[in-house]
Amino acid sequence: MKGSRFSSEEKFKIVLESLRGDRSISEICRDYGIAQSVFYKWRDKFFQGAQQALKPSRGTQQRQNSEIRQLKQIIGELTIENQILKKTQELLGRE
Repeated sequence: MKGSRFSSEEKFKIVLESLRGDRSISEICRDYGIAQSVFYKWRDKFFQGAQQALKPSRGTQQRQNSEIRQLKQIIGELTIENQILKKTQELLGRE
């Protein structure tokens, strides 16, 4: 199987060139001697990689979930304290 004549860096630059919008895809493909179908495969992989890179890491999600649990616990405790204070005020106000 024949390897690609373009390095990953070159593919990256070609895809970025297309995103600038200065030239059409067909012009870029013609200048680099690649088929448009090849270009679109590169572009799709580029976007998949970018999307994956922007997802929170597993550790980040775990930290966020832990923080959410802690905040919910604090909210629950404050809600109970608030109810107790309201009941206490009601009882003291009636005497």
